[in-house]
Amino acid sequence: MSGQYLLGIDLGTASSKGVLATPDGDIVATVTRPRPHSMSLPAPGWAEMDSGTWWEDVVEISRELTERVGSDAVAAITVSGVGPCLLLTDAAGAPVRPAILYGIDMRATAEIDELTRRLGAAAVLERCATPLTTQAVGPKALWVQRHEPETWDRAARWFNSSSYVAFRLTGEYILDHHTASQSVPLYDIHSESWHQPWYDQVMGSMPQPRLAWPAEVVGSVTARAAEQTGLRPGTPVCAGTVDAWAEALSGGARKPGDLMLMYGSTMFFVQQLRAVAPHPQLWNTVGVEPGSRCLAAGMSTSGSLTDWLRQLVGGVPFETLVEEAAAAPAGADGLLLLPYFAGERTPIFDRHARGVIAGLTLRHRRGHLFRAVYEGIAFGIRQILELLDTPANPVQRLIAVGGGTQGRLWTQIVSDVTGREQDVPEQTIGASYGDALMSAIGSGLASADTDWSRVDHVISPDATVRPLYDELFDHYESLYPATREQAHALARLQGTAWDTDA
Repeated sequence: MSGQYLLGIDLGTASSKGVLATPDGDIVATVTRPRPHSMSLPAPGWAEMDSGTWWEDVVEISRELTERVGSDAVAAITVSGVGPCLLLTDAAGAPVRPAILYGIDMRATAEIDELTRRLGAAAVLERCATPLTTQAVGPKALWVQRHEPETWDRAARWFNSSSYVAFRLTGEYILDHHTASQSVPLYDIHSESWHQPWYDQVMGSMPQPRLAWPAEVVGSVTARAAEQTGLRPGTPVCAGTVDAWAEALSGGARKPGDLMLMYGSTMFFVQQLRAVAPHPQLWNTVGVEPGSRCLAAGMSTSGSLTDWLRQLVGGVPFETLVEEAAAAPAGADGLLLLPYFAGERTPIFDRHARGVIAGLTLRHRRGHLFRAVYEGIAFGIRQILELLDTPANPVQRLIAVGGGTQGRLWTQIVSDVTGREQDVPEQTIGASYGDALMSAIGSGLASADTDWSRVDHVISPDATVRPLYDELFDHYESLYPATREQAHALARLQGTAWDTDA
């Protein structure tokens, strides 16, 4: 039967994943392509990726999955990826520099300050419903103009990871509305369109991508792309979007009050709103579905911090560390950790923040440290949840997704620290599954309100440890202000001349 399967591909920092699914959400096949060294950190506060790996992964994953069912059996393809990114290309679509990544790349702080002064903080918050932060695309474009003018002069188009792949597949120059709404200050969240005066100020003569909704078909696979990917020429291609929002769709975080908590190398939050809620410490965006609005937040390190600690203690099996952390008592015998090992995004937006481990004694062991990492991340989650949860837009349901949900200890600690239940979906493939759902919706094989998610189990908080965690949370909130000056001084010692504006 022709066109009976939906293809979704997600491009991550450490790996890329693909899934083939039926219109009912049954999984036919999956594939993962590890890319452990695809992200580069060429200077303090910088984070970049070679965009060539995105296309290579799409080619390899598409070929492997289509070979299993035949190219005629694929009804549509949707790709999500890391973002919002800034990838600059020439007129033919050849990259002119590596892609500058989302909020973990903190190089453009001077440009953030400049644009905020020039446009006005209140005006930006009114039009974009979110402030200029390291997550925004606009300041990064301005940074390239200031520091790499020859590169900017060669650039003729700009992309996110997903829109670049859509271009390679179809030849269409597009950007999805969600990613556009994170391209502050270029997009007006109220009119759902480019704001021409600010676009011209920041991007100059750079052409505007055509806007589309993530599940909207934007073109079809060209003969050249078909030859590379194994897909059938003419296969519909949906716009796609940023990975976290595709993952929120896959987990069923779609109604006002739903909040997706994504456990990954960084921790990410996506909350569905009743209405736009401008906030100086959070990101307001449009969602995946037309008319939807979201609040978002992100931490700079989470799973990456557990990997760092595992390597620090000799690369012992991850399962061993989890067992030792589970054997340590709640509160890790008086250890408290600030997880700012790569600066921090929400809520402090401080690239010069640094990690702190307070309360160490000679009797603490690696299990205590590992538990303190989990608890420190959980305290950061609690801090952000308290910002997200408001009377106008209450958090009513917490949905835990991502690789970090596989072991129960981390999710249990988060529930214990926050006092909140978490629904863990049955299907944990992630964003690529949401991409497949978008393919189903875009191709007309599923209705716009189709939901493939099913709850596998619920994590409930242990009320007996809440008083201890309440006390530790008070100390957590006071630790950053108390050590900020020292952390900034140490960051200057660690940095370069570029990094001396703490």
